[in-house]
Amino acid sequence: MKNITVIGCGYVGLVTGTCFADLGNNVCCVDIDPERVSNLNRGQLPIFEPGLAELVQRNVDARRLRFTTSYPEALAGAEFAFIAVGTPSGVDGEADLQYVRQAAIDVARNMRAPLIIVNKSTVPVGTGDWVAGILREHQPQPIDYWVVSCPEFLREGSAIADFMSPHRTVLGSLNSEAADRVAQLHLSLRAPIVVTDLRTAEMIKYASNAFLATKISFINEISNICEALGADVKEVAIGMGYDKRIGASFLDAGIGYGGSCFPKDVQALAHMASEKGRHPQLLNSVMEINADARRKVGAKLRELLGGQLKGKTIGLLGVAFKPNTDDIRDAPALDIAAELLAAGAAVRAYDPVAMPNARRAAPALHYAENPYELAEGCDALVLVTEWNEFKQLDFARMLKAMRNNILVDGRNVYAAGVMKAHGFNYRGVGRGYDGSGKTEEQT
Repeated sequence: MKNITVIGCGYVGLVTGTCFADLGNNVCCVDIDPERVSNLNRGQLPIFEPGLAELVQRNVDARRLRFTTSYPEALAGAEFAFIAVGTPSGVDGEADLQYVRQAAIDVARNMRAPLIIVNKSTVPVGTGDWVAGILREHQPQPIDYWVVSCPEFLREGSAIADFMSPHRTVLGSLNSEAADRVAQLHLSLRAPIVVTDLRTAEMIKYASNAFLATKISFINEISNICEALGADVKEVAIGMGYDKRIGASFLDAGIGYGGSCFPKDVQALAHMASEKGRHPQLLNSVMEINADARRKVGAKLRELLGGQLKGKTIGLLGVAFKPNTDDIRDAPALDIAAELLAAGAAVRAYDPVAMPNARRAAPALHYAENPYELAEGCDALVLVTEWNEFKQLDFARMLKAMRNNILVDGRNVYAAGVMKAHGFNYRGVGRGYDGSGKTEEQT
């Protein structure tokens, strides 16, 4: 059993701390938000993540996990301090490191024994060296410390499984002994451990997310061409995916990526490249294609509604950027809704989990209690988030409630023939009949 401090009780910090506690360690999570800490001590989580609430409660009950606002309390007896605070995008796309800086200062001022500081937050290349300098500058008296980079690779909606069964653990440090001690924390996960230097470890995180975002934008570019040429992008992706050099993951055409990682990380990597005089043309194209994927929803609706959105009522099935999360950060639904509202449409929305966050972010939308209430009087529905709940709807009931029969499937969840049989005027993404002249019977 090791004594671990986790700084930040947001998504990464809470999952990391809870999972380390479940592995048998003594974990104290510290956060500067008193309300968040108070809620956590009452069992109320700030995020929705399947299985996390139960895991938190189990480890709190076992006295392996606790929450505090006090750095002296959190660092008392600690051997490791994981920095897991937010790094939002700055004005020019750079990662905002103000919370990382403050966490490093607070650690420096309150540590009383040698400590390994682990950067878990996604931070620009070079941050590990920078954090080491902050620690040295703000220590009241010299105490040994070592900085290790251990980037997170957690997917929202499956974060616990990703922590407990990772594809790999990446560690970077200038001190091999410190890296080895952090590696020991991860040995029970039985996954490959990559040990490298600080800057390379930081780069691995950005390069990984940028590559996955690139796959999404690539298949969306192909879907655009499929629509023009009469091919079906779903079948194209299946045929591509059998090639092990390509793989099927992240080849789902749709309305693009969102969330707290891909948009921010691709933009930050492009910013880092530009600052060093490089031209990140691929990364810029990835971001441009992703933005276009969202705008295509409005274009499809205009085409299907006779070129006019003003006075029309559009229902959005889903608001969260992906299923199994309540996260609406950079969610495609918000951009789509904003475009429709600007065009004079009335916009309704329903999401199984993300409605409280959506109401705060987009108060101009009307929020329904269920999909069937959402459909009432709608001229068109748009499938935005592929929640399982939306895959087995009573489509006859949905259609009966609507004013018109238009369904735009932004995630290619439904079969075109089945939807047509239900009576919908259906459009997917890259399915070979949007603007190509190919009939739905031929799909």
